[in-house]
Amino acid sequence: MTRVQDSDEAVVEVEGLVAAYGDRRILHGVDFRVARGEIRVIMGGSGSGKSTLLRHLLGLERPRAGTVRLFGKDIHRLPSGALQALRRRIGVSFQGGALFNSMTVLENVMFPLREHTRLDERTMRIMARMKMEVVNLAGFDDLLPAQLSGGMIKRAALARALVMDPQLLFFDEPSAGLDPVVSAELDELILRLRDTLGITIVVVTHELDSAFKIADTITVLDRGRILMTGPREAVRTADDARIQALLNRRPEALQVDPQEYLERLTRMN
Repeated sequence: MTRVQDSDEAVVEVEGLVAAYGDRRILHGVDFRVARGEIRVIMGGSGSGKSTLLRHLLGLERPRAGTVRLFGKDIHRLPSGALQALRRRIGVSFQGGALFNSMTVLENVMFPLREHTRLDERTMRIMARMKMEVVNLAGFDDLLPAQLSGGMIKRAALARALVMDPQLLFFDEPSAGLDPVVSAELDELILRLRDTLGITIVVVTHELDSAFKIADTITVLDRGRILMTGPREAVRTADDARIQALLNRRPEALQVDPQEYLERLTRMN
């Protein structure tokens, strides 16, 4: 069920966002808003710019131009102390889970509490176990990441993202590498988080089934530009040939500019 509140109450506001690596532009003046209580899915083919957009939303990279505001604050103009305080209102579930291999599940979930609070050990354990129960990992305290299935790793990472009780939650390819049954379970969990806790959620994904199940609104990116933002059914029936190519998994939706691909390889090395 959609729980989007007043559209004027934006939690995420992106205006004129330009991202570039050297002379190569990746994002070309991106604009969109995410309302409080909304699940927004950002999707696009390979090379569309969605990963770059997510890094800018998280404040991991500075834009060449434009602004990113979270909770009304320009994240690239905040003093470091204010930025850290704002980040405590945000949770992130990374694509690979990003769990610490040497820590148990419970220790991984407790990690943000150790870093950002002065709570005593007992309280931190109680809070971490509460979030593990939310994601159906109760009783798995002492397992290491290497002992978890792919779906369990995703859920452990989600418990860690939730442990600080965020108001805004980002997911990076939450269904990547999961079988259809586990992916569907994760979709249900995302919906439940929004419906029960009122969390605003932004999901970056290329998984179409998941996108059309969980989204209130979908933003479609293509080569650094927004092709469309709208309700999921409006996107599903859009006339734009590039959107239909993406939805029907035709090769043209997955084309990557050769120069961009080479530059991405250079940055990785």
